Amino acid sequence: MEVLLSVLVGAFFAAAIYLILSKHSVRMLLGIAILGNAVNLLIFTGGRLTREVPPIIGKGLDALPPGTANPLPQALILTAIVISFSFFAFLLVLTYRAYQELGTDNTDEMRLAEPKDDPMPPLGY
Repeated sequence: MEVLLSVLVGAFFAAAIYLILSKHSVRMLLGIAILGNAVNLLIFTGGRLTREVPPIIGKGLDALPPGTANPLPQALILTAIVISFSFFAFLLVLTYRAYQELGTDNTDEMRLAEPKDDPMPPLGY
């Protein structure tokens, strides 16, 4: 099962990088969302996947029994889901406002909004 999820993580990363390298901001936004899911799945897979033994410390024990899933990555993923959703919502609003102001989601056409006769920055100091 972990090998299958590792392949899925690789496919998510490949799709995310492909979408992020696009010229359209909506595709970039979807790539960032997929990248967040890929990272969450990577952390989840790294925390070991087992169903047999729940991550509960029994009576009289000081540590988890061997073979249990690590509960810390699962807790970190819950936090990461909330943060990535808020980041996605912010980027969605930013992309929508840029589309409203510029009338396009193509990043090459967005460069037309920059001033034409802006002086070049200094090449050296």
